[in-house]
Amino acid sequence: MAETTIEWTDATWNPVAGCAIMSAGCTNCYAMRMAARLEAMGVEKYKGLTRKTGGRAKWTGALYLDEKALEVPASWSRPRNVFVNSMSDLFHPDVPIDFIRKVWKAMAETRRHTYQILTKRPDRMAEILSNGFELLPNVWLGASVEDNRVLHRLDVLRAVPAAIRFVSFEPLIGSVAGGRLDGIHWAIVGGESGPKARSLDPVWVDEIFDMCTDADTAFFFKQWGGWNKKATGRSYRGRTWDQMPTAAA
Repeated sequence: MAETTIEWTDATWNPVAGCAIMSAGCTNCYAMRMAARLEAMGVEKYKGLTRKTGGRAKWTGALYLDEKALEVPASWSRPRNVFVNSMSDLFHPDVPIDFIRKVWKAMAETRRHTYQILTKRPDRMAEILSNGFELLPNVWLGASVEDNRVLHRLDVLRAVPAAIRFVSFEPLIGSVAGGRLDGIHWAIVGGESGPKARSLDPVWVDEIFDMCTDADTAFFFKQWGGWNKKATGRSYRGRTWDQMPTAAA
């Protein structure tokens, strides 16, 4: 576990490390850069998870299943929001269902915490969780959607059994006009940041804001992004937007 500066959560928990590029939103993934740094620092968990290509770190597709990490949430006495697998995807096809069950057990036994699970593979998430997994009220399930090419993830997400469903429009690299947020309780919006960040058009944010208003979906604006995200800030329409979901619809 690590405390984090991610605006919409309190801590990260990584029982799995490593991933594979799935779609255009993965191109400049911060987790690839971070995994390469951690390997360079000698952290065994991240050894071999990335390789250098074109001067940048890229996932190799290898995964690390961290059994010891499963014990960590029980040691936190203070309730917190926990982003699960910020350095991976719990529903990557190479994560065994038996291991996902172990993660579920750890979350079920620590209901004082709220767990936020984000995937680019909601189809696998829906298939697995519809077969013998308990619906945990302290587990929020979400999908990443970066542009119109992956809007189908919203439709799949609506079929996922969850107390709270959420979508991360980050990095938002194109319009998502045509999407619907009915049945989805929370939307996080953010531009890409860091080296070679792609720009965020304010019109794309307006489209999502209007969708949230129509669907009564909580709206959280994380950042404009860019090379220096602190300079661009996170003010939208003259204020910050930190809405959080309160209950399933």
